[in-house]
Amino acid sequence: MAERAEPEQKTPETQEGEAQNNLEEMISSGEWQTFRRQVEELANLLEKMRLADYIAYLNRPKRMLWMNFIVSLVRGLGVALGASILAALALYLLKQLVILKLPLIGGLIAELVRIVNLN
Repeated sequence: MAERAEPEQKTPETQEGEAQNNLEEMISSGEWQTFRRQVEELANLLEKMRLADYIAYLNRPKRMLWMNFIVSLVRGLGVALGASILAALALYLLKQLVILKLPLIGGLIAELVRIVNLN
């Protein structure tokens, strides 16, 4: 019986090299250089976007939930603080209008300030 010759085992590096050679044969040199430049630009862009860090962040759901909780607390505190400051400023301006004793507006504002001070 004739012995069968086992096919040569190809390593991933060998397969990659062959694939690249096949591509280079199919694509002209100018197109190949353009393609390589575009791939390098894409890699640089992904690196600048810190895509790997974002994916790592998404792969840790507990950290993501904790960070979203903290951010929402800070955002809520900012809204409450900002609304309080705006309300105090509006009340101060209304009191100043009352002091000016404008005939029509003064009475309405005085009543509004009285209601606010009661509550």
